[in-house]
Amino acid sequence: MNDINAVKMLEFQQKGDERGHLVIVEGMNDIPFEIKRIFYIYGSDGDVIRGRHANRESEFVLINVSGTSKVKVCDGKGKEAVYSLDRPHTGIYLPRMIWKEMFDFSSDSVLLCLASTYYNAKEYIRDYDEFVQEVLGE
Repeated sequence: MNDINAVKMLEFQQKGDERGHLVIVEGMNDIPFEIKRIFYIYGSDGDVIRGRHANRESEFVLINVSGTSKVKVCDGKGKEAVYSLDRPHTGIYLPRMIWKEMFDFSSDSVLLCLASTYYNAKEYIRDYDEFVQEVLGE
């Protein structure tokens, strides 16, 4: 169920005029799940790595609403990719059982995270070797 090919960049509808811009993101419309949890990461130095985990149940969409960051994804079977989040109207969809690491945060970075589930610490895999073992055992 951890298909790295399912990781994809998303572009959201934006509206704007001389007053500014508005970006619209709707669950089950613009992203493939109902939004159950929203959190954001800010104030991370450029050399900090966040995430470093996979989720057994949760899907995510990450959007840098301010500044920039990068996301490295791994499937536990040898495939990995790095994505740049550098526009507030784009995001990355992360299916369940994909290892994720967020890094290279600009000083003004605000990384918005939309999740398909409520927080449950038991569904997180925080050790990469354990993640690989679980993936290969599927």
